[in-house]
Amino acid sequence: MTVVEEIKDRVDIAELIGESLQLKKSGKNFTGFCPFHANTRTPAFVVFPDTGTWRCFGACNEGGDVYKYVMKKEGWDFPQALQNLAERAGVELRPRTPEQEEQEEAQVGLRGLLESAVTFYRNNLLHSDQVLGYLQGRGFSSEALESFGVGYAPDSWDALQAFLLEKGHKHEQLVEAGLIAKRENGGFYDRFRNRIMFPIRDARGRMAGFGARISDPKDQPKFINSPQTVLFDKGRLLFGLDGARKAIRAADQAVVVEGYFDVIALHQAGHGNAVSPMGTALTSHQLRSLKRYSRNIVLALDADAAGNQATLRGLNVAREALDREPDPVFDARGLVRHEGRLDAEIRIVGLPEGKDPDEVALEDPEAWTDLLRKASPVVEYVMDLLIGPSDSQDAKQKAAIARQVLPLIEDVADPVEREAYRQGLARRLKVDERAMMGWRPKRTTRTQASAPDLQQVDSMATEGFCLGLLLRDPELTYWIDRQLHALELEGLSSQDFIGTDSQVIFKAVQSSLGQVDEEPTERWKALLDGTALDQAIAFASKAEEVDFARPKVADAVSADFFRLRMRRVEGLLEQLSFQQQAVQELETVEQEMISLAKKAQNLVTQKRRLDVALAGRK
Repeated sequence: MTVVEEIKDRVDIAELIGESLQLKKSGKNFTGFCPFHANTRTPAFVVFPDTGTWRCFGACNEGGDVYKYVMKKEGWDFPQALQNLAERAGVELRPRTPEQEEQEEAQVGLRGLLESAVTFYRNNLLHSDQVLGYLQGRGFSSEALESFGVGYAPDSWDALQAFLLEKGHKHEQLVEAGLIAKRENGGFYDRFRNRIMFPIRDARGRMAGFGARISDPKDQPKFINSPQTVLFDKGRLLFGLDGARKAIRAADQAVVVEGYFDVIALHQAGHGNAVSPMGTALTSHQLRSLKRYSRNIVLALDADAAGNQATLRGLNVAREALDREPDPVFDARGLVRHEGRLDAEIRIVGLPEGKDPDEVALEDPEAWTDLLRKASPVVEYVMDLLIGPSDSQDAKQKAAIARQVLPLIEDVADPVEREAYRQGLARRLKVDERAMMGWRPKRTTRTQASAPDLQQVDSMATEGFCLGLLLRDPELTYWIDRQLHALELEGLSSQDFIGTDSQVIFKAVQSSLGQVDEEPTERWKALLDGTALDQAIAFASKAEEVDFARPKVADAVSADFFRLRMRRVEGLLEQLSFQQQAVQELETVEQEMISLAKKAQNLVTQKRRLDVALAGRK
């Protein structure tokens, strides 16, 4: 992917245009009045998110992609638009080195190799009556199996490598693609044998690796995936997303299920907005990928995971059924925190007992639609799971339930939602609501001793503390930005930090969020070196003591970031005061004074908002 394509892929065109133009959703597209000509009666401007393009059907009769829009709106040339959008997308513009070009060519070769493997496995399935009969017996149509490229790896140690070697590929390439493995005593063997094969593609439909399910019940483990490669990262891919993008946008909803069969069955039944995280808990990267197409995400859990309270430890539901890997698929607190940081709406729905999504969808497609309508917010789902229909009067049981649910409620970003959940929990437990308000988590002596430091540190210590939080969890940047946006202030920037080293570290954090090759916490380490890296690690280690589960800690943290912004605003006001004085002394034209006065008024307004916000967090 070229850097131009990467930027365009990362920037949500509807979101960008919507920042300066009022758009109205019309089906899967958006309409508005054209900003480039007089257009006040009939909206003539349309944004097409699926293709990443826009067009005016009025007097302009123009259109294009996100670059064309920015160039036309700002009067920029292409390099200027590229630079601006690169900064927005968090992509660093660098000339491609010969090494990078070589790597890209190698990746293209690996993808071609994987496509050849898809062909091989697919052909084997069509000639395996037993496996094909099994799949058709489960209700899968030939069209659905072909659409997903489902295949079969024969029960052979070298069938695939023989096929690919004959085509001129080398053993080293097959190992790099994750298709074969090297024996300790020399030689190679096919990684996948006697398994149903599911090609795993990225959101753009490019091959990345394979998921594999046993065809013989005696084999173990039941599911395996390609190993980690330059193309395959299990935590960054979603099975079926390449074919689900348009359906997710059209339905304004993404449905996350647990297995490959679930996804295929739902698509076959007409529910093309289903994807699967391949047996692991949803990662922040996967949620960000889904949010690009819809902020509404539903997790469909089977009855075993939804109903087995013994698996609810630390508010995690672990998948224990025989036909799944024993990896967690539902982390309630993680989902609530992701929901707040990513500004998404995540809901949960439990499936009928003894039914998987593929069984529900294939038996009655309408039943699946009805089921999704019953999806509950994460907090409500957990309350239903813990409290259920029981009418227990056991005080200790009520206290135990409250201790599990209240920390989850504290993680909810919206204060109105938090209050509503507290009230709901009190009603369901039949206790006084004040008992919910008075709850505080247990604190260790160490945490209690460090708590006052959140509000008593000096300016530079605050800067280091805030950077440490961002280094520990770069995605916290999104949450801080929303706190600032709520005050009608711009998001966090390097200008909020005074020290040059701090600015360098913050930019590394920003860059870590603007790429998909590594986890952000690993990326910023790769971007820093020497003194800056040592300083960053020191900042991060100090921030590890902060417990976000404690009430008021989130307020104290946001207050520290507000203090950084207040410091910046007050500094700018001071500079502006000098400018105004200089203008008066030089008797500069009145227009210059008016301009400076407007800037000063804007800064005073920002300072007032910050004052109010900080007062509310004392």
